[in-house]
Amino acid sequence: MRPASPVLTPDDKRGTLPELRTATSAEIFTRIITHGPISRIEIGRLTGLSPAKVTKTVSPLIRDGFVNVGEHAEHSAPGRPVYPLSVVPQSMLALGVKVNADEVVATTVSLGNEVLASTRRSLAEHDPATVTAAIAECARQLIDELGGAADRLVGLGVSVSGDIDTDTGVVRHSPLLGWSQVPLGAQVAAHIDLPVVIENDVRALAKAEQWFGVGAEAASFAIVTIGAGIGCGIYVNGDVVVGSHGVAGEIGHLPLASPDALCVCGRRGCVEAVASSSAIRDAVRAAHGDAELRLEDAIRLAHEGDAGAVEAFDRAGTAIGAALAATVNLVGPEVVVIAGEGVTEYDLYERRIREEFAAHAFGAAAHCRLVLQRHTFIDWARGAAVAAIRSAIASAAGSSGA
Repeated sequence: MRPASPVLTPDDKRGTLPELRTATSAEIFTRIITHGPISRIEIGRLTGLSPAKVTKTVSPLIRDGFVNVGEHAEHSAPGRPVYPLSVVPQSMLALGVKVNADEVVATTVSLGNEVLASTRRSLAEHDPATVTAAIAECARQLIDELGGAADRLVGLGVSVSGDIDTDTGVVRHSPLLGWSQVPLGAQVAAHIDLPVVIENDVRALAKAEQWFGVGAEAASFAIVTIGAGIGCGIYVNGDVVVGSHGVAGEIGHLPLASPDALCVCGRRGCVEAVASSSAIRDAVRAAHGDAELRLEDAIRLAHEGDAGAVEAFDRAGTAIGAALAATVNLVGPEVVVIAGEGVTEYDLYERRIREEFAAHAFGAAAHCRLVLQRHTFIDWARGAAVAAIRSAIASAAGSSGA
């Protein structure tokens, strides 16, 4: 877990943060967030710390209103009452924004993963200046709606597809937006008086899934998103994989499709070149000689059994299934969550995806569970907000100097 760049989070832009003296105290607080209500004894079991150390760490969190002690005791042993700990959901708030090519979607999210409000702005263009202005408009609206509770905001998370340098807030390369080396974090921070975290959209979704989804129970998982792009977030060894160069899980750009398929990234043979929503639509357009055909039309035609549409979805499912098998063979996750806006048409992919996965998953890796989970763009924005909360907690622990 890495705090955002200090350039983007000066002290005068920091909301109310918990008193976290060390990385250990941040870990304890995180356990309460993700597993609460939870007893001090159970926290000790999960972290290897003594009950006395846990009690000493949580005392300031209780005092300052970030953690609540349950009113009703549980009994871990005869005659020994245990009062479980849980977070106070609205003690910390964050804004989250998902940037798409045609709109930005924004939410206010609590420490308890509640979406308190949301808004969106359509984009006639998606150049950096237009997107930054839309993000700022959405953020100001949500801040105004919070009123006095805006004092509890600890950050603004913005999720963007592509190669993102979270440390500096730079969008190094986003084929979907056509951006290269855009200092989006600094541009947004100039308009909004909050710490700003810029994160890859699928990685942000994986961070939210780690805290509040399958990651709360699974030792490892991957989340694969199907839609405008094909992405993958990976959680292993206790954290979401970032990669030494800030790039990891880009299964949409594995060369598993036909070499004649041109991807938006400029390369050929990428999974995304045949499996993204636009690639499927374009394939059906070509099959029908209709340049005006929409994705909705392609979906309808596939459901009706149209040969060209069925072939386009089969081709996409084959590439996605091979990419899933490659991911499972390399990383060995306990479960793969298939998500994103494209899963609403999952019935059109499913047979090919599962056939290709079974054909290429090696040995026991074939036992990896594939789970379908529908996500809206509000969920993507919530992922960005969770990334901002995580960064704020890491910053609070890191700034103590302990």
